[in-house]
Amino acid sequence: MTAATPAFTPPSPSTQRWVRASDAALLLVAIVWGTSYGVAKGALAFYPVLGFLAVRFLLTAVLLAPACLRANRAQWRDALRAGLPLGALLMAIFLCETYGVAHTQASHAAFLISLCVVFTPFAEWWLLGRRPAAAMLACAAVSLAGAALLAGGPQVRWGWGDALVLAAAVLRAITACTTSRLLRRHAEAPVLLLTAVQSAVVGAGCLLLAVALPGGLPALPPQGAFWWACLYLVLGCTVFAFVAQNWALRRSAPSRVGLLMGTEPVWGALFAAVWLGERLSPAGWLGGALIVGAAFWTLRRGRA
Repeated sequence: MTAATPAFTPPSPSTQRWVRASDAALLLVAIVWGTSYGVAKGALAFYPVLGFLAVRFLLTAVLLAPACLRANRAQWRDALRAGLPLGALLMAIFLCETYGVAHTQASHAAFLISLCVVFTPFAEWWLLGRRPAAAMLACAAVSLAGAALLAGGPQVRWGWGDALVLAAAVLRAITACTTSRLLRRHAEAPVLLLTAVQSAVVGAGCLLLAVALPGGLPALPPQGAFWWACLYLVLGCTVFAFVAQNWALRRSAPSRVGLLMGTEPVWGALFAAVWLGERLSPAGWLGGALIVGAAFWTLRRGRA
């Protein structure tokens, strides 16, 4: 005897409104994150990479300080045990990514960083012992072909900036796996407190590196454009994006989340074209499309 198939019940108008609101929030997060590459590149015209990262992440840590005051001892313990190593990884990611943005086009960085979606299954194989499906090799090959087209087509001209952003994508994949493992071990850590600890590690680490290097850091720039960029990256790309994404994730299906967030590199390339006057060749746009397509395919394959 088989159970009767339940009749399809269309979603209520209120549910549809929540879904549309969550879709809009996720799309806005993708747009904000996509613009971060161009905004960061503009800020680097006023201040060195290490100083810029120190300002950005120390401001973020200060802004999240109220969340730290309410935490108990167990939450602090787990946040430090997970946040210190994850903060070190995050620092490595942003050093590679920001130095890379300084030495390549922001549009290149936006597309190349999305390769982390393709690299993540291989990082899981290495770190967690979960072997990827054989079809993932084809997906990786498509992504690498896209990266080659983005870097110059048949006569590939990889610069240090492209290589550093590619390294950041690999580190992002490793961090995703490491975060999953550490947060299971240290489940008491509230997300805001964990984010504050990670931000403090990145900010303090970059400040110490900058002070230790010959020449140190110059005085903070007086230009308003630099500070507006920092505030946008702190408030928009960290605080707003974090809150909006977590709010939307409770109300949207994973497939919709992956599809909307996967548009980030496209917004990054468009913003770089409008804000910085960057231009991609037809081969570059084709390469970007291959990278984004491979990322979408990977996300869909992972949910199959």
